[in-house]
Amino acid sequence: MHERHLDQDVDWWAQADCRFFGPSAFFGPDSESPAERLRREHHAKRICAGCSVVDKCLQYAVDSSEQFGIWGGTSERERKSLTRA
Repeated sequence: MHERHLDQDVDWWAQADCRFFGPSAFFGPDSESPAERLRREHHAKRICAGCSVVDKCLQYAVDSSEQFGIWGGTSERERKSLTRA
């Protein structure tokens, strides 16, 4: 999931539960329907919910302005709300 960022911060990612799943659980295709997106996001968030580094992942996503995918148990819209607050 985080392959393009591994060179920047390997330590927390090495402990992330998402490392056992492919990127399609966290990043959907542009062609997915709203219902498919909701199902995929729900599944990804369940993976994140039990992860020991979810807070570090979320902090990374906010700090690096990740615009796509589920990071730290949050969607793009949820991260935008966090950064506005």
